[in-house]
Formats: sequence, C-alpha cells, structure tokens
Amino acid sequence: MIKRLTWFVGGAVAGVAGTAVAKRKVKSVAHELAPANVARKTKERLPSAQASCRRAMKAKEAELRAHRDGRRETLADELDAGDEVLVDGRPVEPGQVIVLRQVRDRVEQDGGARPRGSRRYRRA
Repeated sequence: MIKRLTWFVGGAVAGVAGTAVAKRKVKSVAHELAPANVARKTKERLPSAQASCRRAMKAKEAELRAHRDGRRETLADELDAGDEVLVDGRPVEPGQVIVLRQVRDRVEQDGGARPRGSRRYRRA
C-alpha cells in the first residue's frame, strides 16, 4: 500500500510540475508572438535587411554592367576545348561552379590562418 501511495504522490508531483513548466513556456511563446513584439523585432531587423539588399543589388548591377561592357570573366572563358570542371570527382557545367578565389587568397595572405568566425570551405 505504501508503494502505491509513493508512486501516486510522485506522479502527481511530476504532473503538477510538468503542467507548470508547460504553462510558463506557452505564456512566454505567446508573449513573443504577440503582434506588437513581432512588429518591434521586424522594425529592429529592417535596417540590416535593407543594407544587405542594397549590397546585393549593387553587386548584381556591377555584374550586369561588366557583362554588358565585356569586362566579365567566367570560368568557361578560362577553359580550353575539351577541358572539363570536376567537383568532388564528378564533371559539372562551368556555370554551376562558384569560385571563392577572394576568400582563398585572403586566407593564404594571412599565412593559412582563417579569420575568426569564418567557415571552412571544401576545395574541389
């Protein structure tokens, strides 16, 4: 009888504690997702999103102008007839490859040390 009582009390305590934790979590998520808080967070993130958009827009515009003026070089321009590009041992079209030459050159200039917070890129 004492075993049953112990298990009953333990289960009841666990249930009450679990319910309290779940209730707190639901309230905090509901507070985060309130329209006023969503609007505030969006307003805080908007300037960085706009700046990122402007940078991408200017880069694309520069790329299009270089293509129009004939100053754009592609990987296909560097290949001779019969050459193929291999990525992980598989042939791919030159237009499917993004070369991170600038990142690789910067790492080599620093003596092989990667900048803090940068990710490693696998070379093909």
